[in-house]
Amino acid sequence: MELGLNGKSALITGAGGGIGRCTARLLAAEGARLTLTDKDDETLAEVSKELDATCVAADLSSTKGAETLIGKVGHDFDIFVHAAGVTGAKGDPIKMSDEDWDHAWHTDFMSAVRLTRLVAPGMISRGWGRMVFVTSENAAQPYPDETVYNVAKTGLLSFAKSVAMAHSGKGLLVNCVAPAFIETPMTDYMMDTKAEAEGTSRDEAIEGFLESDRPYLALKRRGKPEEVAPAIALLCSERASFVTGSNWRVDGGSVGSIQL
Repeated sequence: MELGLNGKSALITGAGGGIGRCTARLLAAEGARLTLTDKDDETLAEVSKELDATCVAADLSSTKGAETLIGKVGHDFDIFVHAAGVTGAKGDPIKMSDEDWDHAWHTDFMSAVRLTRLVAPGMISRGWGRMVFVTSENAAQPYPDETVYNVAKTGLLSFAKSVAMAHSGKGLLVNCVAPAFIETPMTDYMMDTKAEAEGTSRDEAIEGFLESDRPYLALKRRGKPEEVAPAIALLCSERASFVTGSNWRVDGGSVGSIQL
């Protein structure tokens, strides 16, 4: 399917991770010009060997970090995909420290806000732009031991909807994609931590997690980044020109409610 992205410029955060990297591949295949960023220099270096892209490492959890990135790469982008994020601290919601809250909030939520402030005005002035924020199943179905992540991702969804309502009439379309339990370095770390605590293998930890923590995940497996990226790419495209303010779930059925 021709997505109409040839020559469009795209900024992708979290590009060293599974979802960000797969999205970069798809946009590159459609002829988009890529600027990729990630906090992890090593994984970003791997991506730079694979794709013809401008790659700049940045810590977006502070205003200075976001402004420094944009100072290096500019702010004139047609597409902004925000895939950067962390799961953050886990445990009893009332026992999370200020540091726990700050870590998830500034990485998952404020990083998106900061970059939106910097790149959205250009999209609006040119009358064309696409923003896609990677949220989570947790925005619709929070889990008590992942509360800092729940709140950050729910906030991100609300922010995206607000920007869409305010500016879609000016050509800026803003949407979200909500994955669930995807094979990424983030969930690898989650499962390795669980396996170590339980004295089991990663595969056994995954099996136990699906049974006890994700009972509605009908497909009974982790998703693959390659199964999420096409939804993001479509929302970046001319083909999704009548879609804005949405939150598309790519979750294997993990959310146990009707999506209205």
